[in-house]
Amino acid sequence: MTEEQPRAGGAIAALDKQPVWNRHHVLDLDDFTPSEIEAVMETTDAMMEVLGREVPRVPALRGKTVVTLFYEASTRTRVSFELAAKALGADVINIGASGSSVQKGESLYDTVRTLQAVGAQMLVMRHGSSGAPYLVARHVEMNVVNGGDGWHAHPTQGLLDIYTMRSHLGDLRGRRVVIVGDIAHSRVARSNIWGLTTLGAEVVVCAPPTLLPYGMRPNGSPLEEPLALPRVDVETDLDRAVEGADVLMALRLQLERMTSGLLPSLREYARLYQLNEERLARARPGALVMHPGPMNGGVEISPAVARSLQSAIEEQVTNGVAVRMAILYLLARGKP
Repeated sequence: MTEEQPRAGGAIAALDKQPVWNRHHVLDLDDFTPSEIEAVMETTDAMMEVLGREVPRVPALRGKTVVTLFYEASTRTRVSFELAAKALGADVINIGASGSSVQKGESLYDTVRTLQAVGAQMLVMRHGSSGAPYLVARHVEMNVVNGGDGWHAHPTQGLLDIYTMRSHLGDLRGRRVVIVGDIAHSRVARSNIWGLTTLGAEVVVCAPPTLLPYGMRPNGSPLEEPLALPRVDVETDLDRAVEGADVLMALRLQLERMTSGLLPSLREYARLYQLNEERLARARPGALVMHPGPMNGGVEISPAVARSLQSAIEEQVTNGVAVRMAILYLLARGKP
């Protein structure tokens, strides 16, 4: 057996006994069932076993071509999808808006149809417009994975966050997960809210009122309109929100929002909403600290907390490769 032809065996072979995966695309977690999330978690366990081998490769996607099409900048998501596809034996093509025919005015529709015509079977895409992956999925036969669309969704980030939490806490039912930061503009927050509530976690979102989605109000305040998210606890006081938390997740403060008058200053935001040692002490002993990255150092989370023993931030990045391997594997073996 050569290094170029590693065995699939072990945990991967056992996955063939699972029920067939019926999803053709992964666009968000709002329609995932608990059993589907569990299938991703079990498959990720198998992928972690693969990544722990001396030669972290299996031929599960040999002969498949995976294209990453990113219209926005990315480090973690793009690199982890590329590593995931290569670890499964796929050929990988990376395309950015810069340097492609997009600069010549080619439409998204024409771009993805061209990629399908040259033989790509799987497409991972990130786009600045909410809903762009849904539009693409309606017009191609390829498997489409949403790598982040506008303010809307980032399903694989939600799944890797769930996997990280479960690795430390086990069953998430009844666990208090606090998400703090720019909730209004965060696709990470939305996908986490859907996934965590589906698994029975108690989700608390905490932000200044100006960074809460329109229609979302602190507990006790009536909603102005129905919100297209599950009901969660809403707090504007972080000191109160972190009481008894099992998980504390800080979101990146999108500095471009500072010019919109939504916050008085970075200093004021850090004073009221930074996840620091004092606030971490209010959570449950050993509470997990998370951040989807990239971090604004000293703003949404203090350096001491980000590097503490309770921090799982680097673990999230590591787990992201295995989770994305799981998603690609399940899509490749499922029914269209």
